[in-house]
Amino acid sequence: MSEPRVFFYVQHLLGIGHLARASRIASALAANRFDVTVVTGGSSVPGFPGPDVKSLALPPLFADSAGFSGLVDHHGDSADDGYLARRRDLLLEAFSTTQADVVIIEAFPFGRRQMRFELMPLLEAIERSRPRPLLLTSVRDILQERMKPGRDQETVSLINKHFGHVLVHGDPSFVALQDTFPLSGEISKKIIYTGLVAGPSPDNPSDVFDIVVSAGGGAVGTELIRSALYAARNSNFGGAWCLIAGPNMPKTDFAALAAEAPDNVSLFRFRRDFPSLLKGAELSISQAGYNTVCDILRAQCRSILVPFTAGGETEQSVRATRLEALGLAIALPENGLNGDILSEAITAAMEQPKPPSHRLNLDGAERTAEILRNLLER
Repeated sequence: MSEPRVFFYVQHLLGIGHLARASRIASALAANRFDVTVVTGGSSVPGFPGPDVKSLALPPLFADSAGFSGLVDHHGDSADDGYLARRRDLLLEAFSTTQADVVIIEAFPFGRRQMRFELMPLLEAIERSRPRPLLLTSVRDILQERMKPGRDQETVSLINKHFGHVLVHGDPSFVALQDTFPLSGEISKKIIYTGLVAGPSPDNPSDVFDIVVSAGGGAVGTELIRSALYAARNSNFGGAWCLIAGPNMPKTDFAALAAEAPDNVSLFRFRRDFPSLLKGAELSISQAGYNTVCDILRAQCRSILVPFTAGGETEQSVRATRLEALGLAIALPENGLNGDILSEAITAAMEQPKPPSHRLNLDGAERTAEILRNLLER
């Protein structure tokens, strides 16, 4: 039997979390004898997708602000109709060429409404295909709360009309879909939980740091890194610090922070060995993004979480609060964060033992491959 062909669409607009999670899933599919094509539409990030899958990069689009109110191109200019039409046509051509057995669309229709200009034509092309591929949506465990009336019902309508299943990359004992998507009962028969998509258990680190601070993609992490620099200079804990600013932090911000770094601080844009650094660390300080938290849970190190809340974002706050309730992290508010507040939290964290063991399922990538194989064999 030939390898089933998977067409996997993922669009990251601000951070790199969506791309990192999708890349882990794609690699697990490839390891389980799937022929995977990943279509990306955001900034280029080293190492994602992995070398074990085919990939196509559409002309990039980015959020014009933390509120995701508009789309801009790689020059920072508003994306015009011609630019969007070129992306749409490239996406539809790639789908036609792949002749996929399975199509996975990351986030949509729960999120990524900005991409309807190309995803609705893709859904129509899938419906016209003979044989029709299996269509699934791939979503994280915690969804952004929708304030506009009718959005959730529209999502349900699209799911019921087009999608065979909803892959929820979470552990329902931690967060279930109904906790952040109130109409989940209307699609309950299509929901499949995969477990959290964490990486494998990390190797021992080649470099050992006492405190590892990370700002995810870096587009919105400048204040966290600046507060960490202050704490490194002034807190009672004077060990070795590793600060990872993120590949998307503006160059001027990175240069300014580098100029302020004391001798006990090493500042990087990106560390491919981030999971192993956590394994050797006494404490992690980070935002509360999905992938970072998965790495922290795998490493089982102490953690201070500063959830991203700009633009009305709610996802990271829910995650941080629940982890704190389980005794697996200390949560701090993003608004008003400064070096003194962070220093106090560091002292409190270091006085505590390492977090207790947990039973959360972290093998979501491998489980996703098993689920797809079973669905196709049906």
